[in-house]
Amino acid sequence: MIREDARAAVALLRRPDAIRQRCGNILDAGLAGRLDHFDVALGRLPAVAECVADVTRRRYPSLDIPYHSRWRHLDAGGLRRGEAFRAAISALPPDEQGRAKIDLIAVSVLLDAGAGGDWRFREVQTGQTFARSEGLAVASFRMFEAGVFSSDPSDPWRADARALEELDECRMADALQVSVDNPLVGLEGRIALLRALGRTLKDERIGSLFDALRRRARQGTLEAPAILEQVLVALEDIWPRRIELDGVNLGDTWPHPAAGGRGPSAGLVPLHKLPQWLAYSLVEPLEDAGLVVSGLDRLTGLAEYRNGGLFVDLDVLVPRHPAVSASAHAPDSAVVVEWRALTVALLDRLAPMVAACLGLGPTELPLIRMLEGGTWAAGREQAVARRGGAPPIRVATDGTLF
Repeated sequence: MIREDARAAVALLRRPDAIRQRCGNILDAGLAGRLDHFDVALGRLPAVAECVADVTRRRYPSLDIPYHSRWRHLDAGGLRRGEAFRAAISALPPDEQGRAKIDLIAVSVLLDAGAGGDWRFREVQTGQTFARSEGLAVASFRMFEAGVFSSDPSDPWRADARALEELDECRMADALQVSVDNPLVGLEGRIALLRALGRTLKDERIGSLFDALRRRARQGTLEAPAILEQVLVALEDIWPRRIELDGVNLGDTWPHPAAGGRGPSAGLVPLHKLPQWLAYSLVEPLEDAGLVVSGLDRLTGLAEYRNGGLFVDLDVLVPRHPAVSASAHAPDSAVVVEWRALTVALLDRLAPMVAACLGLGPTELPLIRMLEGGTWAAGREQAVARRGGAPPIRVATDGTLF
């Protein structure tokens, strides 16, 4: 049985305020010149804000900015796949529609770790070709449509335990169009995540999150941090077991000497990129079901390489030695942990600056919209212009993190 102090530490590490606090501690260390791998030039942050504001105006001239979520990627290439999906399930009872939406978006998010620069997905239905995150989104949609994640041939629009646990690697590789000439980074890791999800579900669907989250609502309102907590509990056992606390798998949580904290969680910085990406992506299905989701700004920015690359490319994060940019780094390396934690903390500092550049009040551009407007797209544009799309820091990913 888990110790009481460890139980409290695990609960702490699942809260977005802990992510924010620990990442803030690492930023403070950077500002004091006490990090090994990055200097932080806050004076460059206004230029980043102007860049993000310019990208946002171009993408959303009316400033009617949607949520940053996986649903945006499903519409890559101008095809409204999300609407087509909603139409396909429209005859289902409302609760079943909610479960189906979460089935789709959860599988798509869990497949959405870095694909590498060489992989492409050609969509047969349109003839369009997509890469990276959009490619994985479109591929996951077409796989879901074909019933790859359903054990019931009469009901393809679902992802259930049996189908996920029995995923065939060759079928997945074929569905993702992987070949010697079209390699996908971390294919085995992605399949392992989905198989582990199947084992965890125990004859249920990931869409059962819909019911669990609705039960947590009070008078029709659900707090955003509760979404993240529920996701982390549901997915606790699917991650590779890297760091544990009294036998509990901590997932995307890493040691760093500047993380701070006390007790069993001291020195650990939680980041939870994929779970927060899923939490953001669940907001729309929950709102479709009539729930009010409050406290969205209590979630944090996403610790991934588009947001983080923006700060490196625009000289806010300055590598302290050549190996930061010259070498590929493991996800648990101090370079990557530092980079990701600094990214989360800097996004908080950036948000009010971007709002001001757009003529908005500080509460009118929550993180979930700034990321979409926003930092993710600006980071990609910088990467394309400078390196053909590759991030400024290379991560030896296994397809299970970001």
